[in-house]
Parts: sequence; C-alpha cells; structure tokens
Amino acid sequence: MNLFALLALSAGACIALQAAMNAQLGQLLGSPLLATSFAFLSSFALVSTVAYFNQYGTTISALNLSQVPWFLWCSCIFSVIGVASFYFLIPKLGVGNVMSFALAGQLMLSIVISHFGWFESPIKHIDGQKILGIIFMIAALVLINKEFK
Repeated sequence: MNLFALLALSAGACIALQAAMNAQLGQLLGSPLLATSFAFLSSFALVSTVAYFNQYGTTISALNLSQVPWFLWCSCIFSVIGVASFYFLIPKLGVGNVMSFALAGQLMLSIVISHFGWFESPIKHIDGQKILGIIFMIAALVLINKEFK
C-alpha cells in the first residue's frame, strides 16, 4: 500500500470517527443541525488558521474568485446535507451501517464522475472490473447491514 492510499484510508477513518462523535454531540444538544453548525464552525476556524500559516505569498483576488464556475461554490450544500445526515442517521442505524451505505454512495458516484471526467477529474472509464466491484460492494452492503439471528 503506498503512502497516498494509506492517507486516503486514514481520511476515511477520520470521517467515520468525526461522524460518530458529532452524532453523539447532536444527541446531547438535541439537534443534529446544531451539531453540524458547530462542526463546520470549528472546521472553518481550524482550516483558516492552518491555511493562513501555510499559504505564504498566496493572495485571493477578485479575479481569482470570478474565474471559479458558479456551481463549484455550491459544493458546501452537499457537505451540509451529507454531514447533517450522518449526525441524524447514526443514532438510528449505527455508525457501521451508515458508513457502509455512505461509502457505497461515494464509490458509485465517484465511478460515474471519473467515467465522464466531471470537475476536471482524470477520466477512468467504467469497465467490467468496476461493475464487478459494484456488485461485490452491494453484496457487502447486504452482509454488513443484515441482522443475523
């Protein structure tokens, strides 16, 4: 496993960990949306601080901002929907079940995005191997989410 794959694996683990922790925060606060607000507020503060100290010589100009396609500014909508959904669903379904469905959704859509090269991503066409992977992933979803008695 190379370093990038290990980093991606760690990032996925971080998502599951923060989702479980913030789902509990949402329960304690009585609102998944309030927990989402705190998560994004603290994330903004942390990322802004790190960016400030690591972006030497980088400036944001009106020209840079105006060259960004409008739809890329809407990505935050999907972040809020995804994160708030995690915090709402985890107490009801469990972190393993929610993350398995979330991962399946991410993988299926990422295959489509890569196939068409949306958002300037490298084109990687859907082939038989990817379709077989989706079939196995669906089988894994059934096994992970089936309640065995």
